[in-house]
Amino acid sequence: MFDSGFGGLTVARALIDLLPHEHLVYLGDTGRYPYGPRTLDEVRGFAEQITDRLVHEHRVKLLIVACNTAAAAGLGHLQARVDVPVLGVIEPGVRSLARATHDGRVGVIGTVGTIGSGAYQGTVAALAPELQLTCAACPGFVEFVERGETRSDQVTVLAERLLAPMRDAKVDALLLGCTHYPFLARTISDVMGRDVVLVDSADETAFEVRARLEGSELARSAALGPAQHRWLSSGEVETFRRLGQRLLGPELDAVEAVVWPA
Repeated sequence: MFDSGFGGLTVARALIDLLPHEHLVYLGDTGRYPYGPRTLDEVRGFAEQITDRLVHEHRVKLLIVACNTAAAAGLGHLQARVDVPVLGVIEPGVRSLARATHDGRVGVIGTVGTIGSGAYQGTVAALAPELQLTCAACPGFVEFVERGETRSDQVTVLAERLLAPMRDAKVDALLLGCTHYPFLARTISDVMGRDVVLVDSADETAFEVRARLEGSELARSAALGPAQHRWLSSGEVETFRRLGQRLLGPELDAVEAVVWPA
């Protein structure tokens, strides 16, 4: 799986817990984050490069685009590019959102790129057209997570401003449409209030992976021994190891450097 940085670790945590016998290779493209403000064409190029690296060099059997911006930029393109299953986090998130709401007023927050792409708007229209959807971009949230600042006064002030459209729309379920945002869940919940259900696509994505693997020749048997987890970063590896271990847990130990061609 890959993400622009640490956000996809929420999905990695769910996968390790649900599928403890499966090997995992995680690539955090921290050398080029954040993806949100970049053009979709640029993000699509990054996603193609990472996909090629994981499929051809690491010989993965299934790929998870654990980055909403990258999935919005061209999940279908990546699926056509390689011969292994490629899953995103957008459809699983929308399915969870539809189950979480009681009155049908829902919200999605994400990066500028994700919200501007219309990917969530289109997916909600296709999968749950009965929902009343409010979307809002939250620039700055990713940067706070990448710095490890998830409970500071500054991020609370930013959240109060950016989440105002969600409070005004009186949503009762809010999808965290960026895999970084669950690390800000306590702050977001404080701002939105306890009556608003926060929806994280990580668990639903892990369930979808299990459904794809179970009973297929792709599934790895527990009899083959413990799973191996590899962690790759295109940025400063010690920073990735230190912060990543704090966010994910002890499974994130040694981190390997990834260098992209100039």
